[in-house]
Amino acid sequence: MKRFFYIIFLFVVSFSVNAQKTWKDPEITSKDIKAHIFYLASDDLKGRFTGTKEELIAGDYIRDQFKSYGLLPLINGSYFQSFPFIEKVELTKDNSVSVRINSKKKNLKVKQDFITAPFSGKASLSSPLVFVGYGISASKLNYDDYSGVDVTGKVVIALRYHPEHDSSKSEFERYSSYRQKASAARDKGAAGIIFVNGYLPKNDEDQLMELRYDGAGSIKDFSVLQLKRNIIDDILKAEGLSLLDIQKKIDSEKKPSSFLLNKTKVTLSTEAKEVEKVGRNVVGLLEGNDPVLKNEYIVIGAHYDHLGIDQLKTASMYKGNDPQIHNGADDNASGTTGLLELAEKFGAHKNELKRSIIFIAFSGEELGILGSTYFTNNSPIALDKIAAMLNMDMIGRLNAEKSLTVIGAGTSSIWKNLLNEKNKYDFKLSLNDGGSGGSDHQAFTNKNIPVLFFFTGTHTDYHKPTDDAEKINLAGQTDVVNYVYSITDAIQKSDNRPDFVKVEEPAQRNVPRSRVTVGTVPEFGYNGNGYKVSGVTEGGPAAKGGMIAGDIIIKFGSKTVNNIYDFMYAMGEYSPGDKVDVVVQRDGKEVTLNLELTTK
Repeated sequence: MKRFFYIIFLFVVSFSVNAQKTWKDPEITSKDIKAHIFYLASDDLKGRFTGTKEELIAGDYIRDQFKSYGLLPLINGSYFQSFPFIEKVELTKDNSVSVRINSKKKNLKVKQDFITAPFSGKASLSSPLVFVGYGISASKLNYDDYSGVDVTGKVVIALRYHPEHDSSKSEFERYSSYRQKASAARDKGAAGIIFVNGYLPKNDEDQLMELRYDGAGSIKDFSVLQLKRNIIDDILKAEGLSLLDIQKKIDSEKKPSSFLLNKTKVTLSTEAKEVEKVGRNVVGLLEGNDPVLKNEYIVIGAHYDHLGIDQLKTASMYKGNDPQIHNGADDNASGTTGLLELAEKFGAHKNELKRSIIFIAFSGEELGILGSTYFTNNSPIALDKIAAMLNMDMIGRLNAEKSLTVIGAGTSSIWKNLLNEKNKYDFKLSLNDGGSGGSDHQAFTNKNIPVLFFFTGTHTDYHKPTDDAEKINLAGQTDVVNYVYSITDAIQKSDNRPDFVKVEEPAQRNVPRSRVTVGTVPEFGYNGNGYKVSGVTEGGPAAKGGMIAGDIIIKFGSKTVNNIYDFMYAMGEYSPGDKVDVVVQRDGKEVTLNLELTTK
């Protein structure tokens, strides 16, 4: 029955849109924008989370519009480009823990007494235990919880947080994450790490960590768990010790207190399985007519996915406990609607096009620009044939001052003059040179393609269930989309292709607490071993040291790099001016580069 009403709804929307104007002159109007947004941001589509049924429905809707506008399929005869992604992490049946205290054995219950971390590796072992305080090893702070104890081949127990948990500006904070502590334990030779909630900073309910995928792979052959505090209390009591007393001592003295636990042995098995799903980009083509310029392409893009209902809590700004639909009207039903309106208008004038135009509704943006990254790595068109990429993300909340931000204005020498020349709408333009930033244009900047990213600004409904269609400034968005049309039209008509200018970007956003910069851009969506580089900053340490796009960093100084987090933590041990050997995998071979690190 729901499917029946959905078909009827699509018919009504399609009829109402096309009945309002003729194919010969399909203008960009507030009425059409409203029709698209109110459907895409309706509760029926439940937030359009990547890989869900509702994403498929939204994608089908976009495809149907593309077809009706005369766009051609570009992906092997299809409008859809599917890409894999990790949706979540699940524990397999091979997760068990038993502790033997003196001669008494206790079998623990998963998700009740213990939880395996979502980034734990697959491992089975039986081992003595070593208590290592907070599990922090920070040479910069002259503090090492591993000093004086041999943890080789053993499982360590570490408190969460750090000894200055009452200070929001503590230098210990940057060493306190689960992954950082797990990496430190692995680098010290431990076979696994068990986390425990201490009694400080507050004696809370001792909750186990959530089983949520964090965007990076597991720590190979290394167990990461959390045990309930009462289990650790029993282990320490057998030694005549108290967890609270130990924690108070470390906090007050700011000195490690680590030791072997002689009366306890742990036997455990861990395995966290990544669950893969598929997302879909929707891609359509309008071919140009100039015998030469038709072989150059302009990409117009907007992501159509959003946060769903309860699938991406880490990105939601909603603080309530009850699951709520995040409709994402501005983010980014607005940009998707702009994409559709542009496709329709250019489709009506396709015989006048010189250059070809590719229209892409990306998915997976909220998960880390997965769809756009997949497209640029698997493009049906040679990337050197893409003349420019224009991106629309959150273009529906134009304010009373008509403030419009355009990112990437420095990625071509022609952009600023063009943007100002076509501003017939009295926009208060804020032009940012760099082509980085948290949206799909980043994937094209990484491939040395000129970009423009249009954005009307953030607001209090950002990533909240209150980002609804009723709050869209329809007249303002109509002006923005017409503005983008005029700019795109000028590019497609011009005899001269936009040049690419590489802009020196500000501090790396993926490494917020590091004192140094390496000058790399991560390959978003990469889930293999190591840290894959999709681009390097011109003039930065990586570029000067010979690193290139496609390199996979597997060692940074003495630190093994299994993922982006290892890379971040390894960088944190260095200061500006330090020189470091970095091992990368390149074309199946290991290459050692020497980098001189700089400040941000």
